[in-house]
Amino acid sequence: MKKIILIGPILFAVVLATLTIVKYDFLLSLGWHPINDPTFDWPSGLALGPYGWIMTATFITSGLIMILFAYRLFLDLKPGTASKLGATLMAFAGLFLAALAFTTDPTNRDYPATWHGPLHDLSFVLLGLTLFPAMIVLGFAFRADERWENLAAYTWGTLALAGPAFFIKGAAFYLFLLAILVWNEVAAIRLNQTRR
Repeated sequence: MKKIILIGPILFAVVLATLTIVKYDFLLSLGWHPINDPTFDWPSGLALGPYGWIMTATFITSGLIMILFAYRLFLDLKPGTASKLGATLMAFAGLFLAALAFTTDPTNRDYPATWHGPLHDLSFVLLGLTLFPAMIVLGFAFRADERWENLAAYTWGTLALAGPAFFIKGAAFYLFLLAILVWNEVAAIRLNQTRR
């Protein structure tokens, strides 16, 4: 199970980058621009049009891997309120990441909103509202466990860097994604190396 957790962030990053290149013209047709408007229907718009099923499957797979990651953290970290709450919030973040599989509605469209578009948008908001608190609380759980304590400051630093980028949007969103994916991979590597 620990080995599967290692591939989660890498899988998400590779699919995101590959589909962005493959679907570049399609994304431009939606109104996206990599510099001027990088969050306009991206990355959610990758689930639309050709090869969209790959992004949908990646949302589900990555969410399930994040839930496994949360479960392993729960089992590995020193028992306490922070570890239980942090792992629970991380599991919910995984659930909402998987729920991004409800396909988004393109911003520019000539038809009414679908039933699944608002569910996608809600899942994105709930992902942020669970992932960020999870990282704050897990920082305290890491600090209380000698095997993890050096990741506490890194976790909070990542959140301090990535949190504003999540809300600022624009090109800063790339920084948010990169910082969160690297943090997940670092934590997964640590989890793979530790034994309770």
